[in-house]
Amino acid sequence: MMKIAMIGAGSTVFMQNILTDVLLEDCFKDCYVALQDIDEKRLKTSQLVAEKISSTVKANPKITATTDRRLALKGADFVVIMIQVGGYKPSTVIDFEIPAKYGLTQTIADTLGVGGVMRGLRTVPVLADIARDMLDICPNALMLQYVNPMAINCLALSRMLPDLRYVGLCHSVQGTAIDLARDLGESIDDIEFECAGINHVAFYTKFAKRYADGKVEDLYPRLHGLIDGRDYGANYDGCTNHVRYEMLRRLGYFVTESSEHFAEYTPWFIKNGQPELIKKFDIPINEYIRRCEDQIEKWDTQEQALLSDSPILCKKSVEYAARIMHAVVNDVPDHINGNVLNDGLIGNLPANACVEVPCIVDKRGITPQAVADLPPHLAAIMQSSINVQALTVEAIITGKKEHVYHAVMMDPHTGAELNLDQIWKMVDELLDAHAGWLPTLN
Repeated sequence: MMKIAMIGAGSTVFMQNILTDVLLEDCFKDCYVALQDIDEKRLKTSQLVAEKISSTVKANPKITATTDRRLALKGADFVVIMIQVGGYKPSTVIDFEIPAKYGLTQTIADTLGVGGVMRGLRTVPVLADIARDMLDICPNALMLQYVNPMAINCLALSRMLPDLRYVGLCHSVQGTAIDLARDLGESIDDIEFECAGINHVAFYTKFAKRYADGKVEDLYPRLHGLIDGRDYGANYDGCTNHVRYEMLRRLGYFVTESSEHFAEYTPWFIKNGQPELIKKFDIPINEYIRRCEDQIEKWDTQEQALLSDSPILCKKSVEYAARIMHAVVNDVPDHINGNVLNDGLIGNLPANACVEVPCIVDKRGITPQAVADLPPHLAAIMQSSINVQALTVEAIITGKKEHVYHAVMMDPHTGAELNLDQIWKMVDELLDAHAGWLPTLN
């Protein structure tokens, strides 16, 4: 019986998506699902939702719920990670409020920038502990790592625990491909693409339509034709796509992550004293705060609906987890885009980087595929993010606080807004506010 451990399963809605995908596969209808979380109340809700999903899709899995992580991991074949260290309160709120005091505004703050650095500092030690437990208890299990900041987390895992079998997973590549097909009035089933880079800053080096007769049409000219009239829709999170289409105009390629994310990865869109940029590109400042508050406000009603006698919607998501499990267990090759160490995969990005590249999945697990060198201007944009990621990991591994300052200095958005004294004071204040959640830094 295949066993799936879901660590952080109190993230009920995400657990619901992954488990639904799994149980819709006929070969997994009698699998073993171990739910684990440190929040007993949310864990209980997730267990009840999991049982409801099972009933709806007519599956008969063994479902357990525990706060004991090692118990959940025992005998696992796959380990899905969906934790958030520090939660919305206090940690996410701190990551927004303190930088705002210095005039540094953010949109999402979970991947790059000072918010991403702080989230990485508090998340990596917990991920490493989970990974050590896996190597001890279920050394052959495959970790499916969904936690942000993706590149920082995965780079740290590769450096600290090189024997760990893992892949970092995100839905931005496949989600954005669906959005672009929609913008062009095409079916995603007819789309062929090639995409590579780093998480949230990967680009489609090919985006094309394959016709029934085998003809292939490059769709980039049509995408360019949408720019001036803004003849495109919102992204999969409901925000406008103005930043990304502007980057298409300037760079010639479309980036995978949303405009609200990408706006804070660069120095060009969120600038003190230039509110017209915010208006022009419709940049949602404090967007992640808004989403979290909205989720909190609606959670009680949502929880009641999930636990009621009313039917639960069970449809496949765009997440890769169930596809990976199916490919590994049944040795039916599949193709995904995954986050792994750059072991010669992208020649013009450094080796100490986590890259997001095409991967083949089969009984061997995840086999990343090397791609051609990226256009130099795209590699240059990625390098600015890689600098921040690598320095954050260096701080975690060495325990040297100086590298936290260096990481934040190198962040494009922060460096464009704050001087060095402001950066130092802001970092000190953030480190003090997060005390207890962070590794020891000297």
